[in-house]
Amino acid sequence: MALKKGSEVELTIESTAFKGKGIAKHDGIAVFVPGTAPGDIVKARITRKKKSFREAKVLELLKPSPQRIEPKCSHANVCGGCTWQHLPYTEQIKHKEQHVRDHIERIAHLDPEVVKPILGCDQEFYYRNKMEYSFGTKRWLTEEEIQRDEYVDDSAFAAGLHAPGRFDKILNLNECHLQDPISYQLLDFVRNSCIQNNIAAFDTYKKEGFMRHLVIRNSHFTDDLMVNLVTFRDEPDTMESIKTALLENFPQITTIVNNVNDQPNPTAVGRFEHVLHGPGYIVDQIGNHSFKIHANAFFQTNTRQAEKLYSVAREYAELDNGGHLFDLYCGVGTLSLYMADKADKVTGIEIVDVAVENANFNAQENGVENAEFVLGDMKDTFNDDFLAQNGQPDCVITDPPRSGMHPDVVEQLCNLDVDRLVYVSCNPSTMARDLEKLKEFYVVESVQPVDMFPQTYHIEAVAKLTRR
Repeated sequence: MALKKGSEVELTIESTAFKGKGIAKHDGIAVFVPGTAPGDIVKARITRKKKSFREAKVLELLKPSPQRIEPKCSHANVCGGCTWQHLPYTEQIKHKEQHVRDHIERIAHLDPEVVKPILGCDQEFYYRNKMEYSFGTKRWLTEEEIQRDEYVDDSAFAAGLHAPGRFDKILNLNECHLQDPISYQLLDFVRNSCIQNNIAAFDTYKKEGFMRHLVIRNSHFTDDLMVNLVTFRDEPDTMESIKTALLENFPQITTIVNNVNDQPNPTAVGRFEHVLHGPGYIVDQIGNHSFKIHANAFFQTNTRQAEKLYSVAREYAELDNGGHLFDLYCGVGTLSLYMADKADKVTGIEIVDVAVENANFNAQENGVENAEFVLGDMKDTFNDDFLAQNGQPDCVITDPPRSGMHPDVVEQLCNLDVDRLVYVSCNPSTMARDLEKLKEFYVVESVQPVDMFPQTYHIEAVAKLTRR
């Protein structure tokens, strides 16, 4: 039977793919089915037809996999925040390790045996130190509501996470188990306060309204707790009333900031920021160093697991004899400072100005005198002039965003006469893409997967490269 869009078919899920989708085969064609587990037998409807594969949606779970468990969260089957709560954590990390091996083999065209056994996370829930919630005027309907014959109104003040694949609809959360429970309690309080006081959510289509995002940051090693309210307009009186209510009901809050994003872009980073209460940042710790983290600065989202990740990078850098270390995409300097006691000098590059300010402050606060941080876009800054000014590194660590490195940066690394290169990645597929080019000039000796995000398909990896 031809698998046309809209056709219904019985499928047996055989394995998992990147992004957490189950894979079934039908007449030799791969079918990707979200929300499934290997061993599931499902009735599914084809939602997308491509030349070499299909995508499908589960209509009915005919026979559950022996691996399948009951999710902890009631939103698990529809929320984009968690993709694998229906799998035991021991199974999750097996699939993640295999995904890294697949990327290394299929994209980088390397022997998958360079991939080491995965380093799992000791904390399966409540491990995040940051959650970014969104507000909207359209809520995501439940499956029951979608199936009703009569019209169901989806307009509402909604607060939670974006429904998978939808920028305009919000899954109105009733619980969340990724961050400390105070996180969801704050979300619920702000949502109810806005409804009671007629404070409008931002309308994505009309480009009007007020509340855009709520970002909660908490420290694992101090009692610091940040509330970041992202709004479409600058309204000091409204913010003052929200701040007062928050502090009355949650005295454990240590700082409140208001980012004002009056631009059409959907980010939670404001064009400008007001500190409404406290210092405007939190302090957390990795290893022996403490770090000041502002609302818009990058910091590893799983504080405890970050130390495992950085320990691997430190081992791969082999700085026992000192030397000059470059830290590309250095953020607030966490990895730079973690490595500084092994290096003679550390030079970090970062595009976000507040992150560079934080990095310099963190170095000063931790008594690290051999680290310096440069503000600039990596593709424009990391060039021959930079090398002429800062000298030749003995080791380079690169920790790029999910999209991987810009081709100009990859080319510069290929041309750079450096003994060791350590690639820290939050997206092994783009890392594999970059390794495919770098392998002409470097030997990829080892790739270590590290799980930072249980219950999700996301996986980090650290690669060790040495000059050919």
